[in-house]
Amino acid sequence: MEIHTDIYLGDSKDQLARLAVDSVDLIVTSPPYADQRKDTYGGIHHDKYVEWFLPISGQLLRVLKPTGTFILNIKEKVVDGERSTYVMELIIAMRKQGWLWTEEFIWHKKNSYPGKWPNRFRDSWERLLQFNKNRHFNMYQEEVMVPMGDWAKARLKKLSDTDKIRDTSKVGSGFGKNISNWIDRGKAYPTNVLHLATECNNKNHSAAFPEELPEWFIKLFTKRLDTVLDPFMGSGTTLMVANKMQRHSIGIDIVPEYCDMVKQQLRPIELYLL
Repeated sequence: MEIHTDIYLGDSKDQLARLAVDSVDLIVTSPPYADQRKDTYGGIHHDKYVEWFLPISGQLLRVLKPTGTFILNIKEKVVDGERSTYVMELIIAMRKQGWLWTEEFIWHKKNSYPGKWPNRFRDSWERLLQFNKNRHFNMYQEEVMVPMGDWAKARLKKLSDTDKIRDTSKVGSGFGKNISNWIDRGKAYPTNVLHLATECNNKNHSAAFPEELPEWFIKLFTKRLDTVLDPFMGSGTTLMVANKMQRHSIGIDIVPEYCDMVKQQLRPIELYLL
């Protein structure tokens, strides 16, 4: 079966209006951060960011399926020596818009180089915010399981009596545990911290995803022939990964050069999958 890739040139807010209601399974995107990428995207001031983004997130809410997920990669910034609150303000505004803020993942940039300023050190992480339309959404947790790791060698060696039962949580959360369930298992569920290197050699875009980032979320939230959308496509990493994983994809970008480049790069992948 042919894997479809649709690329739209233009402003995301306008181009999203062309998509059908409830037609997308997963949105993975990294919009221009506040006051950044001014040469290509104009640079949105942090005080105006929420106002700028809400019409776009409103369209994303319309096109996402009730069982779908929206992953938003965004980063705070420092203004006059203190952290800007624009990301937190955006989360609150999107919740009022109808989104559920379901989870937050952290992307640890494990190859981040050192640095300091008079009152802070370099960030080596970024947020990946998960939003949903409903509390019940598609999630395939077994697809992202990882090797058990060294913790199991020590933790599972000598188990207490409590470790062997589903003990009532001491903090009253309602959750219990039975650590002995993990004996002889080869894989475990991951945490919500992703340890991935940044893309250092991609000269086609100033802020390219590492391929492993969209790949992880595509595995977790979609299955074959689902549709993945990136409304700020850039160099097209999300689309290319989706294509290789046999998902349909949709990309939008306001820069003609990026749209042309992604179309050219996707051609051999599409031919391979036919």
